[in-house]
Amino acid sequence: MPLTDFSFAQPWWLLTLLALIPIALLRNRSGSRGNITFSSLSLLASLGTTQRDLAGRFSLAFLSLCVIFSAISLARPQKQNSHTERKASGIDIILAMDVSFSMEIADFQYEGRWVQRDKISREVVKEFIKQRPNDRIGLIPFAGQPYQESPITLEHDWLLGKIDSVTPNRDLSQGTAIGSAISASAIRLDKRKDSKSRIIILLTDGSNNSGKLSPIQAAEAAKTLGIKVYTVAIGTEGGRLAGQQNPAQEFDTETLEEIARITDAEYYRAKSANDLVAAFQTIDQLEKTERTQKVVTTYEDFHHIFTALATLSLLGHILILILHRPAGPE
Repeated sequence: MPLTDFSFAQPWWLLTLLALIPIALLRNRSGSRGNITFSSLSLLASLGTTQRDLAGRFSLAFLSLCVIFSAISLARPQKQNSHTERKASGIDIILAMDVSFSMEIADFQYEGRWVQRDKISREVVKEFIKQRPNDRIGLIPFAGQPYQESPITLEHDWLLGKIDSVTPNRDLSQGTAIGSAISASAIRLDKRKDSKSRIIILLTDGSNNSGKLSPIQAAEAAKTLGIKVYTVAIGTEGGRLAGQQNPAQEFDTETLEEIARITDAEYYRAKSANDLVAAFQTIDQLEKTERTQKVVTTYEDFHHIFTALATLSLLGHILILILHRPAGPE
C-alpha cells in the first residue's frame, strides 16, 4: 500500500507535537524524589532514587507517546481511494467474424512472418476494442450459421479473452452464412432500445453460401431497425482457395458493397495487414464516441486507531504515577 495514498484531513493539529519540547527538557529530572532526605540512610535513599528515576523515564515516555498519538488522531489520517466510473457512450457494436475453414489460409504478413487470416483478424479486432472503452461491444462468430460468443458488454477484458477463442472449428456447421450473421447481430442490437447508434462490423473472406436468409434481405431488415452494417472483405489476391482460378471468386464484392450501401455504411477490401488496420481505423473515426469518465474519490479514516493508542499511553502514564508516588514523612 503506497504511502502516497495517505494524507491528513486537518494537518495543523500536528503542531501540537511542539508539546514534546518541554517534555524532553524534563527528561533529566524524571521521577519523583523523597521530600525529606535522611543522611543516615543515604545508601538506601540512593537506591530508591534509582528506582524512581526509572519509573519517571517510563512515565515521560508514555506521556510523549500520548502527545504523538493524540496529534496524529486530531490531524485525521486518511487513505484515499479513487476509482473511475465509465458511462456507456450509447454506441453499441456487434463484431460478426467469419470462422470458416478458409480463414486458416496464411496469406498475410504480420510482424515479419506469414500468419493466418483469422489470427490477423483477431489482433486487429482486439486493438479496435481497446480504442473504444466506452462502447458496448458484442461478438458473433459465424460459419455455416452464426454463434453468440459474447453478449453486448462493457466488460472488455472479458471480451478480449473471448476474441482469442474465436478460431475455425471443424465441429461447427461449415459454410459462410452472411445473411444469417447479419440477422442474428441485428436481433441482438434491437434489444438495446437506449442506444443512440447501433452498428455491425461484418468481417469475412467468402461469399454467402449458407443460411435461409439472403444478405440483401438481412441488410434491408437492419436498415429498418436503424442499424449500419460495415463490411470488410479479407484476403490477398494470391491466397485464393484451392480449385478457384479467379481470386475474385472468393468474395461476392457486389453483395458486400450493396449491404453497406443499403445500411448507410461502408465497404472495405483488406488485401494486406495494413489494409485491415486502416479499415478498422476508418470505422473508428466514422463512429467516433465522446468518452466520458467520472473519477470518484472516497476517504477511509484511521484516526480511531491513534485515539486508542493515545488513550492506552495516557493510562500507562497515570498508572506509573499511582504506583510510584513521591515518598513523604510518615
